[in-house]
Amino acid sequence: MSVVAKTLKYSEHGEPQDVLQLVEQQLEGPKDKQRTGFECKLYNRQRFAGKYPVKPKFPAVAGNEFVGEVVCVGEQVKCLKPGEHVVPLASGLGSWTTHALYNEDQLLGVSKRVGLAEAATITVNPCTAYRMLKDFVQLAPGDTVIQNGANSAVGQAVHQLCRSWNINSVGIVRNRPEIADLKKMLQCLGASAVLTEEEMRTSDIFKTGKFKRPKLALNCVGGKSATEVSRHLDNRGVMVTYGGMSREPVTVATGPLIFKDIAFRGFWMTRWSKENYNSTERTQMFKELCLLMEQQQFVAPAHEMVPLAQFKEAAAAALNFKGFTGKKFILDMSR
Repeated sequence: MSVVAKTLKYSEHGEPQDVLQLVEQQLEGPKDKQRTGFECKLYNRQRFAGKYPVKPKFPAVAGNEFVGEVVCVGEQVKCLKPGEHVVPLASGLGSWTTHALYNEDQLLGVSKRVGLAEAATITVNPCTAYRMLKDFVQLAPGDTVIQNGANSAVGQAVHQLCRSWNINSVGIVRNRPEIADLKKMLQCLGASAVLTEEEMRTSDIFKTGKFKRPKLALNCVGGKSATEVSRHLDNRGVMVTYGGMSREPVTVATGPLIFKDIAFRGFWMTRWSKENYNSTERTQMFKELCLLMEQQQFVAPAHEMVPLAQFKEAAAAALNFKGFTGKKFILDMSR
């Protein structure tokens, strides 16, 4: 393989549309017998503010998630073959490029029956939802999970997984003019009930026994929202915080903390992936997620495919998008 790869790089932190530059470089390989060369199909997501715990060395290739197609492999590559679709097992590889060379153990082959958008977005949000539902509380069919930010990409993944596992999923969202349409959309994904923050404060869905009190709460907002959600936890329930969109701390209500003995935990997918890189748990997670995607029981969040040449417009649109769910703008490297 000898190609001119088009790559999005940046050399400073800042707004994506300001710091990203499209450059070309010659790519030869794979000369290393254990490396794999592939052509990128679709790429998704990147952080540029410099506040995320993982910081790149400049100049850096942007991008974290992707799905690509193998075009050639080294002689000692055993598990991947040309024509196969792959997604990254390692984080921070730098994925916004038309072609790349990676070690075999940095990639995971996925069936072509998995949709491109689903494959391009599988390694962060669906995995985050999967691990939070699996690792903190032992849930059984009929149990209840409650979450704020229920219209986020992780929130949508939680609803779909709960539906597959026969778990009740109660979602909390901010009120908005399109609330009826948003509730309908989330319920189609698998949400058992969707309430606004105001409705949640006066709801009796747990007191009346319509749903069991939640054993698990998932928080990506923080502040008052997290406090209100935690009040509904069952005895010895657990709240897992994986984001802080309000930029306010998680404040614990004294009563539930003392009398219900509720617990508060944090979760970061990147850390879990590093600590469980070659684990059977990780293999099983990807196997189950891919199967659900093949069976169309798990779909990608709202998204738009954008040609590589329009990366500046896509970056600006992603930051300024207005709607009742965040739309993902996925770079199509073939256009």
